[in-house]
Amino acid sequence: MLKDLLNEFLLTGETDTAWQISAQTAALADSLRAKVFNITEDNVSQVVLERSQLLKLVFPTFQQFCETHLQMPTLAMLQVLWDLWLPLAMKIAGSRQNLDRAFVQGILGGQGTGKTTMCQGLSLILQQLGYSTLCLSLDDLYKTYSERLALQQQDSRLIWRGPPGTHDINLGLSLLDQIRQGKSSVLVPRFDKSAYAGAGDRTTPEIVTNIDIVLFEGWFVGVLPIDPQVFITAPPPIITEADRVFACDMNEQLKAYLPVWERLDSLLVLDPHDYRCSLTWRKQAEQKMIATGKSGMNDPQIEEFVNYFWRSLHPELFIKPLLKSPKVDLVIKVNTDHSFSTIYSNTY
Repeated sequence: MLKDLLNEFLLTGETDTAWQISAQTAALADSLRAKVFNITEDNVSQVVLERSQLLKLVFPTFQQFCETHLQMPTLAMLQVLWDLWLPLAMKIAGSRQNLDRAFVQGILGGQGTGKTTMCQGLSLILQQLGYSTLCLSLDDLYKTYSERLALQQQDSRLIWRGPPGTHDINLGLSLLDQIRQGKSSVLVPRFDKSAYAGAGDRTTPEIVTNIDIVLFEGWFVGVLPIDPQVFITAPPPIITEADRVFACDMNEQLKAYLPVWERLDSLLVLDPHDYRCSLTWRKQAEQKMIATGKSGMNDPQIEEFVNYFWRSLHPELFIKPLLKSPKVDLVIKVNTDHSFSTIYSNTY
């Protein structure tokens, strides 16, 4: 119903009383979401007005983004734009206004939860709001190919990039500190996953100027070390004693990332209803890639790959407890079809 009204609004550019009432009712219907975005009966009419004006402003760029990057009809993402991305971008912009420096928003989510897509969408909106936004991935902080080869010789268990210990922490700290200190121009590291037959390597860094907001995403951004005793009764695929030792060692490596997490001003989590959805989503992504003629992993290879990451930082052990932590400002539940459901905050 609301999607149809949004489409009508975009076609006509006008909102009648019925449209406004429907939009206001929908904005207040979910009390948790309304609280997150500070929507009350007193201000809902103003909120809907401001959001609709921003929607009109953003829509042409958003439409192109959907067609070019998502390869899907704009209407399929319109509800997400209205219910989540627009109010979230406005919330982030408000947080930036309260600081005299760049605002760093952490975005945590497993494979397939939509971290990269969300960063790109938020960046488009924030640009329309007048903010220069940097999308930064934890992947951009990987050690070089040669450094990771040397690392693998020291520890043969590090067969893939990704787990704690495979990133250049000092590089990340230096970058975030330069941005927070207001340096006008910074060199942002970038990573080419296709280099060295998929092993990946650093590529030419990007020169970025006058950054207002950083959207820093990754599969364990903000994740904290846990009590190693937990691994005694850990869930699969942590099964053998070797698995438990590996999990303990990765947990220990995670401590080195804490100074990076301290540079985050806020942390949101994209939380799938079942962490095992990541395996299904990865298989779907690989099948889609293979269908276009590109090379990809078969199902057994994907299962081995995903299980490797679950053995290093198991979502049930590391992310589930974090969802109740005051260190997380926002939790967004992700459905199996990649749509969003519950949105709530631990800080209220």
